[in-house]
Amino acid sequence: MPTRILLESRPGVGKTTALRRLAALLPTHAATGFTTEEIRQSGARVGFALETLTGRREVLAHVDLPGPPRVGKYGVDLGVMERLALPSLRTAAAEEATGRLVLIDELGRMELACTAFRHAVDALFDAEVDVVATVHTHRDPFTDALKRRADIEVVQLTPANRDVLPGELAARLQQPRPHGRPPSHG
Repeated sequence: MPTRILLESRPGVGKTTALRRLAALLPTHAATGFTTEEIRQSGARVGFALETLTGRREVLAHVDLPGPPRVGKYGVDLGVMERLALPSLRTAAAEEATGRLVLIDELGRMELACTAFRHAVDALFDAEVDVVATVHTHRDPFTDALKRRADIEVVQLTPANRDVLPGELAARLQQPRPHGRPPSHG
């Protein structure tokens, strides 16, 4: 059975940092997916960039983008989701590559504004691939439904565990696991 983890915390605890550390601890090319990062000007947050694990980066949301959609003061460029986030997610779900890990930062309001992204996430969580995704503690119909699924483990990321959790998850994800086949009696 694949590992399916939602890393949940309040804003500012370090979800993105934890996911990036997890990716760095894994063998090269063991994971696919993306992270998001704040864009700051003169100390003020003005937007968010999306970066794939292969290094492609674009502005996802910014105060200067017109939208729609708009999430708070940010206009969101849904084309960034289509160009950067969705290709690797769809490939992972379609191939169901055993031993493949998909990292998603995050299942937040900006990303979930993209209907195709929600569909891709649903497909991933139904596929035979490991998934670790970050999620806010706030209520949202999409993420609330994921959190209720019996096959998904919700892990609380806190200031107390944020430094050790990436290493613990990396060790867990690299453990050999049965592939769901009965043992042969040759």
